[in-house]
Amino acid sequence: MSILVTGGRGAVARGLSALLTSRGIPHRLASREPDRADTVHCDLSDPVTFPGALEGVRSVFLYAEAAGIDAFVKEAVAAGVEHVVLLSSSSVLSPDAADSPLSASHLAVEQALTASSLRTTLLRPGSFASNALGWAWSLKSGRPVHLPYPGAYCDPVHEADLAEAACAVLTDSALGGRAYTLTGPQSLTFAAQLAILGRALGRPIPFEAVTAEQWKSEVDGYIPGSYADALLDYWASTDGLPVDLTDAVEHLTGHPARTFETWVNDHADAFGA
Repeated sequence: MSILVTGGRGAVARGLSALLTSRGIPHRLASREPDRADTVHCDLSDPVTFPGALEGVRSVFLYAEAAGIDAFVKEAVAAGVEHVVLLSSSSVLSPDAADSPLSASHLAVEQALTASSLRTTLLRPGSFASNALGWAWSLKSGRPVHLPYPGAYCDPVHEADLAEAACAVLTDSALGGRAYTLTGPQSLTFAAQLAILGRALGRPIPFEAVTAEQWKSEVDGYIPGSYADALLDYWASTDGLPVDLTDAVEHLTGHPARTFETWVNDHADAFGA
């Protein structure tokens, strides 16, 4: 069994590769910009790179890039790929998913895969715990974190749990061919996440509630306007409303999902600890 792991520079793909290596499972790590000798070139928006990356592959861990998905499906079928595990997003479950920058690409890739002859497993995480890294600059500079919706809830999931879930569905055929919504074990507001982060780092982390317009102006140049608007709309929809949690991580990995506190402890160096 040979597995292609795309998105090779990402934390989930790196974690998955390490798990497969530890089990002696043949695989190749692929990236748009390979930065290691053991990584092959596969730009998911450039079909020219697909045949070489897919040669001899039977399963694929795929990141959701819609630009070249039709060509990727065609090449995967031609190469004899039997199973694709897609790292999608729970945002595809929203009624307006096709029109939202947060979910449209994921949904388009899901639809292309499920319409094909490829056996497809959909991993749909909610909020990545690593989104908190966006606060690192403020923490290091001593400035308050600016939050347009401090009371907005999310379900931060550890990237290690996502890697383990992907490994499970790639190596156990009984688990594949279905969709899983993956969440962390807690529904937490942004303010609560900062409190947990502060306790782990041993210092209080101040934050300021700002208007949506102020936050959008501050991220201009870093986050495209339409994407920023979609984030603001989502945060507004979860302001004061805990999000639903699932036990999918535990079902796939055999252990409870890692807490946000665990994630913080694993990444304390990123915050200047």
